[in-house]
Amino acid sequence: MHQQSPRAIIVMGVSGAGKTSVAQLLAQRLGCAFVEGDRLHPDANVEKMAKGIPLTDEDRWPWLDLVGGELAAARARGESVVVTCSALKKVYRERLREASGGSLNFVFLAGAVDVLEKRMGERKGHFMPVSLLHSQLATLESPVNEEGVVTVDIDASLETIVDGAVTALVEQWR
Repeated sequence: MHQQSPRAIIVMGVSGAGKTSVAQLLAQRLGCAFVEGDRLHPDANVEKMAKGIPLTDEDRWPWLDLVGGELAAARARGESVVVTCSALKKVYRERLREASGGSLNFVFLAGAVDVLEKRMGERKGHFMPVSLLHSQLATLESPVNEEGVVTVDIDASLETIVDGAVTALVEQWR
């Protein structure tokens, strides 16, 4: 990336929104490192979700701290980074903003329930069952109109989604 200071970006949204695919391509386009936030979940969280048990705030705090640590470590190295994280509640996003050690942008992947269900049903080898989607949607506190958040509709091709994210981020960085 060609800017003065490192950028930290979280690609957020509920399960099935396409966080990993979007974040990987976004990181490639922007010349950033990529971190898969799901890989930072403690084993106990993964086991709960695989059994269809929704996570509680107490389950999420240690994971959010690990995600925040990745953001801060990248910034300390002078590297820009794109990280996936559901970041469902405003209080989670605030904790991530504090942990990042600087400005933090969020790309919110928004989509209709039927689109999300279809995407989740098509995934192979992911621990999150479709049954938890509605729990995540109930937990989601929309970040629309929060500072540093851009919203992109997921009912489009991957290229179109990432194009929209890049355009919106560049506009914010001006």
